[in-house]
Amino acid sequence: MYKERTIGRYFDEVSAHFKVLLLTGMRQVGKTTCLKNTAKEGRRYVSLDDPQILSLAKNDPHLFFERFPPPLFIDEIQYAPELFPHIKMLVDNLSENGQVWLSGSQQYSMMKNVTESLAGRIAVVNMFGFSIYERDGKAPLQKPFLPSATPPALLERRNSSETFEIIWQGSFPQIVNSEAALWNLFYSSYVMTYIRQMINTYNEIAFSRFMVTIASKTAQTLNISDIAKNSDITVKTAKKWVSILQESGVVFLLEPYYSNIPKRFNKRPKLYFTDTGLCAYLTQWTSPQTLETGAMSGAFFETFVISEILKSYHHNGVPPTLYYYRDSNNVEIDLLISQNGVLYPIEIKKTASPKKDDVKAFGTLAKIAEIGYGALICLTKENLPVTEGVGAVSVWGI
Repeated sequence: MYKERTIGRYFDEVSAHFKVLLLTGMRQVGKTTCLKNTAKEGRRYVSLDDPQILSLAKNDPHLFFERFPPPLFIDEIQYAPELFPHIKMLVDNLSENGQVWLSGSQQYSMMKNVTESLAGRIAVVNMFGFSIYERDGKAPLQKPFLPSATPPALLERRNSSETFEIIWQGSFPQIVNSEAALWNLFYSSYVMTYIRQMINTYNEIAFSRFMVTIASKTAQTLNISDIAKNSDITVKTAKKWVSILQESGVVFLLEPYYSNIPKRFNKRPKLYFTDTGLCAYLTQWTSPQTLETGAMSGAFFETFVISEILKSYHHNGVPPTLYYYRDSNNVEIDLLISQNGVLYPIEIKKTASPKKDDVKAFGTLAKIAEIGYGALICLTKENLPVTEGVGAVSVWGI
């Protein structure tokens, strides 16, 4: 049974203003299913996974579009970059917007062709796995998260054990809708088929070490040299592989905040996996119980919160402006959401008993920027004030 996705309601709005819609994201997050279930009757569907259709697209684009005229949905567009110039010519001769929908999993291999051929004509929309709203069948209720003194209580609250069961499970639709026994098989197949193919390496041992190493670094500052050393690969290779994972949506890099903007690009970002189930598989946490009580439980909780906040924005078609904060005195704030010149500070703690000391770093930030309402996202049963300008928010209230 199809679970409604928050992003689905956004497609018609995008199509009304752009010639082409491109939906990107990791393999198996539900892009094709979402577009198929959102498309109005009459839009043709064609997949470039079909070898015969792919051959036609690559070798005779004119005949391809004669056979598949718009309105059209082309799936797995990254396999035929030859189509992009022809899509440009096609849509330039059409008066109506939104006649061509595209989906693609390997964003890094597509974007050069997109920017060169379809600049000004295409809207690129990013999609992740199920959000907690989509999982609960409440996709239309999800809004971009911003701390508030009166956060909505729209989702059923889960206790710590139930939360970590979902963190361990991950957000891929296939695994969410399957038996837990298939968890190991799904993720092992995913790594060996999709991710290894994406990185395109024949050094299986080095690749496996790299994936395990980088998964162990989720919610930590990115150290390329350390990753290269532990993976027994060169720094150049490590940098390339991390870049591919980032551009393909497997990991997210959170940049540091500095009021001096050029400084941001000289400091190291923090790395987060966008799917906690994949990260748990790679770091060999074999059950929700061992993950909840293990040494990485705090890092996984933080990773889960960051990924849910990302989904709340991207699935509403809003690119978020997110940072973390760390100064020379090692004062740290996990997340800053920047909107209209105001910074909204967020601390993330795996605790059910929030304290004022958990957010004392927010006062340091107030000295250098305009600060909005802050949040301590944790496992609290109820949303409660922590200080005058900061509230404790359940992870199920973001």
